[in-house]
Amino acid sequence: QVQLVESGGGLVQAGGSLRLSCAVSGRLFSSYTMGWFRQAPGKEREFVAAITRSGISTFYADSVKGRFAISRDNAKSTVYLQMNSLKPEDTAVYFCAAESTAVVYTTARNYDYWGQGTQVSVSS
Repeated sequence: QVQLVESGGGLVQAGGSLRLSCAVSGRLFSSYTMGWFRQAPGKEREFVAAITRSGISTFYADSVKGRFAISRDNAKSTVYLQMNSLKPEDTAVYFCAAESTAVVYTTARNYDYWGQGTQVSVSS
């Protein structure tokens, strides 16, 4: 059974930074495409970023491009989301997700495994 555990969320002022981590256990981490999603109150879960199995290619939502960076350490079975220049509209619960194919999807329904989420709150 695959387990994903996020950490690193918190409260930060606008313009600040946070680094989220997601530790994955249960199967070979390098066999998963990894993604980050977020969900604000009353809104649907939305794509934030994704990274290929090797870590060579990354993909971002337009709303975070240039501010967020996804990375992975296959030796540590961990994926990261570095978030800089945070804005109040980035406030949401952030989820990491794992997908068992080499295809990079930006839709939540294509991901097989999910973490429990970590709250990120950005004050103005």
